[in-house]
Amino acid sequence: MSVKVYERILDLFEAEGINTLFGVPDANFVHMFRLAEERGWTVVGPHHEESGGFMAEAVSRMTGKPAVCIGTVGPGVANLAGAMMCALVENSPIIFIGGQRARVTEQRVRRGRTQFVKQAPLFDASVKYNASIEYANQTDEIVHEAMRKALSGTPGPVYIEFPTSMVTEELDVPPAGAPSTYRLVNQTAGQDRIDEAARLIGAAKQPILLIGHGVHTARAAESVRALADLMACPVIQTSGGTSFIEGLEDRTFPYGFSAAAIDAVVKSDLCLAIGTELGEPVHFGRWRHWVANEENRKWILIEQDPEAIGVNRTIDVPLVGDLRAVVPQLVEALKDSPRKASPELEGWIKQDAAQLADLAETAPSGMSPVHPARLIVEATKAFPSDGIMVRDGGATVIFGWTYSQAKPHDVMWNQNFGHLGTGLPYAIGAGVADGGKRPIMLITGDSAFQFHISELETAARLNLPLVCVVAVDYAWGLEVGVYKRVFGEGSLETAVHWDENTRLDKVAEGFGCFGEYVERDEDIAPAIKRALAQTKPTVIHVAVDPKANSEEMPSYDEFKTWYSEGSGYQ
Repeated sequence: MSVKVYERILDLFEAEGINTLFGVPDANFVHMFRLAEERGWTVVGPHHEESGGFMAEAVSRMTGKPAVCIGTVGPGVANLAGAMMCALVENSPIIFIGGQRARVTEQRVRRGRTQFVKQAPLFDASVKYNASIEYANQTDEIVHEAMRKALSGTPGPVYIEFPTSMVTEELDVPPAGAPSTYRLVNQTAGQDRIDEAARLIGAAKQPILLIGHGVHTARAAESVRALADLMACPVIQTSGGTSFIEGLEDRTFPYGFSAAAIDAVVKSDLCLAIGTELGEPVHFGRWRHWVANEENRKWILIEQDPEAIGVNRTIDVPLVGDLRAVVPQLVEALKDSPRKASPELEGWIKQDAAQLADLAETAPSGMSPVHPARLIVEATKAFPSDGIMVRDGGATVIFGWTYSQAKPHDVMWNQNFGHLGTGLPYAIGAGVADGGKRPIMLITGDSAFQFHISELETAARLNLPLVCVVAVDYAWGLEVGVYKRVFGEGSLETAVHWDENTRLDKVAEGFGCFGEYVERDEDIAPAIKRALAQTKPTVIHVAVDPKANSEEMPSYDEFKTWYSEGSGYQ
C-alpha cells in the first residue's frame, strides 16, 4: 500500500499500542497531528515542549507503553532537552521526534540561517538512539530500531528527526507488523534460574520483596501481588516505587522512612528485588540498613538488562528478563508451596500503622501559616482512595515521605533526576492516560509549581479532575535550609526568596481554573472537598510556615544518605 511518511509513522506507533501525542506542531507536523486526531488519537498541545515531554512520560508510566512527544524545528527541539535528560535518568521509554530544515539548507556553506542548528548531535548523551529519516524507505527500520532501543535492556528515550522535505514523501509498504515481529517481547528467565530462585525463597526464614519504580511503570501490580501472597512477606518500597499494590497496603513499608521497614531489612535473610536499580536511595543494597545481616542474606534480582547484573552489588540468582514475564514464572514455581508468614510480619504491620497514627497526631497544628507536616497530614487524609497522587518540590516532598496518610495505587514523582517542575505536567499526562476518570491530587511546593504554571490552561482545556495543593513559603525552602546549615541562622540567603504578594490561587483563576486560599489547618480538608466537586481543575494556595519548612524537615539525615559521597560505598 502507498502511504506518506507521516502516515506510516502513525501506523507504526499504533502497532505498539500508542495513541497519544504531545507537542506544538509546525509545517513538519501539521499533517501528522491532523491525521492523528482524525484517527481518534488524543493530541495535546502544551505551552512548552519540555512539559509536553513530561506529560508523555506520565502517559508511559500509566500505560506501561512508550509515549511520543514532538518538537518543532530549532527552538521546539531545544525545549525538549530537559525532558530527554529526565527520561534517560528515570528510565522512561519516550519517543522524541524533531523536525529539521531541508538538508539543502544544512549542507550549504552559509551563515545566519533562520531557525537552524545541527540538532541531533546535541542529544547523543541524552538518548539511547539518535537517528534521522533521510529517505522515505528508511521509515520502518528507523522507527523499529527506536522501539527496540527504547524498550530493550534498561528502558529510556530515543530521538528521531526528519527534514521538512521528507514528511510528505510516499512509500509502498505492507501493513505495520506486530511488535513481536521486530523486537523481543515478554522475555522470560531461564528455567534453571527460576528453579534456583524458588529453592532460595522456600528455604528463607525472613524474606522481603524490594519493589521499585519499574514494577509500577510496567503495570505489573497484579502479578507482583500474587507473588507477594505466596511469599507472605513484607513489601519494601524504594523511594521511586511508592505506589501501593492493592491488597498489600498494610504490609508495604517505605525503605528508610519506616521503622518497620528498617527492622524487616535488617532481619531479612533473602531479598527479592524487582523493578529497581538498587541505586543510592537504597544504599546500593550494600550499606547502612543492609550491613548488619549482610553475611546471611541471599539476593535475587529480576532485571531486564544483563549488563546491570552485579554492578551495584553481588547477586546470588539473577533472573534476566522482562519482569512482566518473569514474575509469573516465579508465581508458577511457587504456587504449590506457599510460605507461611513469619511471626514478625503482624508485628511490623502494627508497628507501621502505629507510626503513621502517631505522626498524624503529633504533626504541629493550630499554626497560621500552616506547619508543612500538618498540611501533608490533612491533604493526604482527604485524598480520594481511587485517586492518582503526584508529588513535586523539595521540602514539600520530604515532608510527604514521612507524614503521608494515604496509600495510593498510583504515585508519580521525579525521584532519580530530582527535576522540579515535573509535577503539573505529570498530573496532566496521568489524567490524559486515565481519560479523566480518576481524581488527581498534586501536592507540590510553590517553587516547583511555578516552573510550568502555564500548563494550568492545558489542564483546564482538558477539563481534568485535578486538585493542586501548593505549599507556599515564597522561597526555595530546601535551599533556605541549606543556607542556614552552612552559614548559620540569620545569614544572607541570596536568590532564594520572592515576592510575598504572589497569589497562586488568583493565577489559577486567570487560567480558567478555580482557586482557593488557605492559611489554617482546619480549612485544608474542606477546600479539597470543594475542589473535588468542581468541574475544572483547582489550585489551593496553602500558606506554610517558612521557618518550619526550611528547618524542620523530617528524616533529613536519612535523605542525606542518598548521596553516597563519603560513605565508603561510592
